[in-house]
Amino acid sequence: MGNIRLSIHSIEHSWLRDLFLKRRIELGLSQRALGEKMGVVHSFIGKVETGERRLDIFEFIAYCEGLELDPLAVLAQIKQHFP
Repeated sequence: MGNIRLSIHSIEHSWLRDLFLKRRIELGLSQRALGEKMGVVHSFIGKVETGERRLDIFEFIAYCEGLELDPLAVLAQIKQHFP
């Protein structure tokens, strides 16, 4: 991760979006259901999954928790995949 301001289309962002999408499907949640669980509109979920929307650190934590993922474990995976 040499570039501190990665494009939303970078391999790192694509990897994270893919992780989130797979987990949502694994949990059997629609975008609408995840949005309701997180207390956000479903279009927010869609925009994150398509790469239209980046997450700040607090949104990242809430998103992980909505998907029943440990944010620290996800960060460790990111660090492992993209040293």
